[in-house]
Order: sequence, then structure tokens, then C-alpha cells
Amino acid sequence: MSRLAAFDKFCARLPGSHMVVQWGGSHVHKVGPKMFAVGGGFLGEDSFVFKATPLAFQILCEQGLATRAPYLPRGNWLRVEGGAMSGKDLFAHIEQSYRMIAALLTKAEQARLGLG
Repeated sequence: MSRLAAFDKFCARLPGSHMVVQWGGSHVHKVGPKMFAVGGGFLGEDSFVFKATPLAFQILCEQGLATRAPYLPRGNWLRVEGGAMSGKDLFAHIEQSYRMIAALLTKAEQARLGLG
């Protein structure tokens, strides 16, 4: 299974998530109406974008494991390319991104999606 397929499978298991294909064939994963991760497409087959905490953003950039995501200059969005990070670590960061974005949804939207 390709890393992009594993990414899609992982994201699909998160409650209330869905995928749309946009931006040059990118796999955009959302919880409700809000994006929490992007893979493939214009980024490249083995590149992924997710939102990070401020501390994770700083550490991952300093360690050279990630860079600021293109077209998302604010909000601690990171881009991870190639094998810079293990699948386990990548998916842990994507799950954290999902949790941060899901927490921004209204209580009504969270309830509609079965999140709380």
C-alpha cells in the first residue's frame, strides 16, 4: 500500500471525517467543513500537510522534519515530504491536527458528526 493510500485509510477512520479531491488532485481530508490534512496532488505523491501545535511546529521545523506549508502562511500548518517522518509519527501528528480542528467546530456541528 502506498503511503498516500495509508494516509487516506487512516484519515477515513477518524469520526466525522471525509475526503474531497481538489487543488490539482490533492486528497483534502476534512472534519465537517474544516480541513485537517492534505496529501498528494500538487504537493507530490509522498507529501502531506497538517496543522500543528505551536511547539510541534517549532520543533519539527528546527529538526528539519517539516517546513511551513505552502499557501497556508498562518496557523502552524506544516508540510512533511518523503520519508522525513515515520508513518507512525506522521499519523500521530495528523490525529492531533484532526483533534484541534474538530475542537473549533460549533457544539451543534460536533453533535451532528457524533463527536461529543
